[in-house]
Amino acid sequence: MSATETQRGTGTYAPSPGAAPLPRMIATQAALETKMLLRNGEQLLLTVVIPTLLLVLFSAVDIVDTGSGKAVDFLAPGILALAVMSTAFTGQAIATGFERRYGVLKRLGGSPLPRWGLMTAKTLSVLVTEVLQVVLLTVIAFALGWSPHGNPFAVLLLLVLGTAAFSGLGLLMAGTLKAEATLAAANLVFLLLLVGGGVIVPLDKFPDAAQSVLGLLPISALSDGLRDVLQHGAAMPWGDLGILAVWAVVGLGAAGRFFRWE
Repeated sequence: MSATETQRGTGTYAPSPGAAPLPRMIATQAALETKMLLRNGEQLLLTVVIPTLLLVLFSAVDIVDTGSGKAVDFLAPGILALAVMSTAFTGQAIATGFERRYGVLKRLGGSPLPRWGLMTAKTLSVLVTEVLQVVLLTVIAFALGWSPHGNPFAVLLLLVLGTAAFSGLGLLMAGTLKAEATLAAANLVFLLLLVGGGVIVPLDKFPDAAQSVLGLLPISALSDGLRDVLQHGAAMPWGDLGILAVWAVVGLGAAGRFFRWE
């Protein structure tokens, strides 16, 4: 018997058996989730390659009329919003949907890590990935001549609320649909919001009736809010923040209510 297994008193052993502290379990799970995400080729395509290519292509080639000023000043905020959506919504929905199908979530749900701790770890993984995305895209945008303005706190608040909104919607989809349906629906929504969410094509290019509807989408609120701050120097885009807050509350609430672990 080793020293660590030496009995100390009656029925007491060192080290003491049992689960690790909750913060350590969450941090470990978050690190694992992040590594899995970054090693997944499809996830990297969604989170890194597509936003980068779109930023470089539409900044260098005059394909879409982005108004006066440099194209990158209009495009960079929208691409940042797209990066948040690709990670918090599309990537998370697909990965969680297949984890649910293969029984991974069920097994993890029976571990010492509580279910809310698992969701917290997934959220931390999303945030870490988004930080890497924002840094990469910001460096590329600066290389293309981007000149951002505005309040950094407003940008941070928009990104956090956008992440919460898209995470709730992604988890709702993953926890209610079959994995194959989640894969198809998440990619379809990604493409539709890329075109109609003000990311690359300005919303004022759409008919007036469509603008009023598209402006209420979370991707439109996030891209427009970031654009108001970073391109036009707005202090705090309260309207866009309000839309994102509503989506966050509804999405996270519905995900918590209807998510099925099996």
